[in-house]
Amino acid sequence: MIPITPVNEGAAEAAVQHDIQHYMRPGTLQLAALPPLSLYVHLPWCLKKCPYCDFNSHEQSAQGLPEQRYIDAVIADLEAALPLIWGRTVHSIFIGGGTPSLFSPQSIDRLLADIRARLRLEANCEITMEANPGTFEKDRFKAFRSAGVTRLSIGVQSFNDDHLRALGRVHDRAQALAAVEEAAQSFGTFNLDIMYALPGQTLEQLDADVKLALQFAPPHISIYHLTIEPNTYFAKFPPQIPEDDTAYAMLDHITELTGVAGLERYEVSAYARPAHRCFHNLNYWQFGDYLGIGAGAHSKLSFAHRVVRQVRFRDPARYMQQALAGNALAQDNEVARADLPFEYMLNALRLRNGFGLRDFTERTGLAITAIEAGLQEAERKGLIERDFARVRPTVRGFDFLSDLQELFLQE
Repeated sequence: MIPITPVNEGAAEAAVQHDIQHYMRPGTLQLAALPPLSLYVHLPWCLKKCPYCDFNSHEQSAQGLPEQRYIDAVIADLEAALPLIWGRTVHSIFIGGGTPSLFSPQSIDRLLADIRARLRLEANCEITMEANPGTFEKDRFKAFRSAGVTRLSIGVQSFNDDHLRALGRVHDRAQALAAVEEAAQSFGTFNLDIMYALPGQTLEQLDADVKLALQFAPPHISIYHLTIEPNTYFAKFPPQIPEDDTAYAMLDHITELTGVAGLERYEVSAYARPAHRCFHNLNYWQFGDYLGIGAGAHSKLSFAHRVVRQVRFRDPARYMQQALAGNALAQDNEVARADLPFEYMLNALRLRNGFGLRDFTERTGLAITAIEAGLQEAERKGLIERDFARVRPTVRGFDFLSDLQELFLQE
């Protein structure tokens, strides 16, 4: 899961390097405590680039993957970043992509062992890895579990062969079913990624997809509206997707079906059984810290007097070269004090239970007055409800989340 953050992707990439004193110098913020820390590892290769995907992913070459060199680079990247997080406990790890399950279980085992040797992990640290059915082989998921992965996230997207072809997926319905069955047998907790409002999709077809997914009793489902992102194949050649009214009806039906199945919608696109929420993603949405390593990975790190965002080099070959030379950073920017309210609200308002007023102050170092005008306007429009401790989006606020978030751009 790549975090939703307003980083300038168009900025030219040039090596950036600072020592720890640069981050510890006096500044405009005063953070009383540091938030929980997560680790994100980006493995950028796929069998084929999907036409809707705007993530930093690259088709693997005919020569295969440079697995060991890439892991060498990722660990060198981690070692260079250690002074920035020294002494902090890591609460979750997320291995995303790309398609991380293209890497062998032996490589994932080595990656996690090298991470454990350098970081202090919480005793019950959640370790999630993304996997696609197109890379599925019998017992492969069990091998990832033996390597130390505790939670699998499977990119099913649909069980309908026509829709899978329209999305450019490399797997079919039979492979999706086999992969989900294996995940259910191998993992105590797992996630299914499903998409809706697909080209030509009807409400009846969406109903069939969700009901089939729920037959496997998944502890967690992430369900995303297909969006046409800039710089993708679909942006150049837009498919015919359902009208907004149909898409809203689909979302209402998804929420109804998952609720009957015992899954609570705790975030705009996430549904989970009790005790199966994704801690890693929750940490993003609650404005926690995360160190991102790997090609194009993003970081958000807090220090006593500032919050910093970083981006690694995007191109895998250049990333490996730079990381092995000791400097994988392409961008390193302090978040301006004036931008913190919007950055916090952009994430926190995605949660059904909202956020605590004390949490806002602790994570940003700002007084609640920094968002008071936006809160008043959101309350007037019926987009939030609040008391002396918490702010929560209303049902209307959830339905019109972008409108709600934009109110805090004006602060």
